[in-house]
Amino acid sequence: MLKPGDPAPEFELPSADLEMVQSSALFGTTNLVIYFYPKDDTPGCTMEAIDFSDRLEEFKSEETQVLGVSMDNCLSHGDFRDKHGLTILLLSDTDGSLCQAYGVWQEKEAHGEKRMGIVRSTFIIDKAGIVRHALYDVKPKAHAAQVLELVKAL
Repeated sequence: MLKPGDPAPEFELPSADLEMVQSSALFGTTNLVIYFYPKDDTPGCTMEAIDFSDRLEEFKSEETQVLGVSMDNCLSHGDFRDKHGLTILLLSDTDGSLCQAYGVWQEKEAHGEKRMGIVRSTFIIDKAGIVRHALYDVKPKAHAAQVLELVKAL
């Protein structure tokens, strides 16, 4: 698991529009909020994505780009974005390599069953590519507002 002060793992992942997004092009130019969520178009994930989208202009005014990451494919991301009018950038980590690098691919228990899955987590990364906040196992309700306050304090 990552902690504040760690260098942010680098990545190159496709967006919902099949355009490759590289961390190397973002580090040095903008702060990043990278949030990992379990699945497109599920209640908690939808609430969180809409909340981040509704606050996107506030994040931009703080020189911060918001990226949502799950293991869903680009087509699923596009459908999710279009259905809910999302304005944040959704990245597809179908092989789970970035999820593993950020320590969000963990064993979870639901209904008495243990299985591997994405633990809803958010990382705030400064312009130098250093993790400033590593928030694991977050709740989606009002999470974007909490993250925005942390970004404002950078």
